[in-house]
Amino acid sequence: MGRIMVSVQVQSVSAPEHAVRCDALVDTGASHLVLPSAWRERLGALDELETVEVETADQRAIQGVVCGPVRIQVEGFRPIYSEVLLVEMAPAHGVYEPLVGYIVLEQCQAAVDMLGHCLVRTRRLDLKQALRGM
Repeated sequence: MGRIMVSVQVQSVSAPEHAVRCDALVDTGASHLVLPSAWRERLGALDELETVEVETADQRAIQGVVCGPVRIQVEGFRPIYSEVLLVEMAPAHGVYEPLVGYIVLEQCQAAVDMLGHCLVRTRRLDLKQALRGM
């Protein structure tokens, strides 16, 4: 299994001069764009929407803070307006590893190409589940 890294820019909607650009790991097991809490000040005064409990890949339960609104631009895809999940992270060799989760991928119409180990644009937005009840 390969690792897919993408360039992401995140900026505050209310104060666009507050922005972060980083390389992030695509993780379809994560829901949100996950950033280290240490970067919170770099994004300015975001609204703290909710404190949540999250489960990590090693099955630990930790606290995270959902903040927003932010503009998220995954390189090569259309920008979206959403929220970020800030968690305490330990940098590996001095570098943080943010995660791009499935909500962000779906919103910006990106899909994982398992053979090419990259993101590709989806042709259509998925409404299959939403229309079943109609």
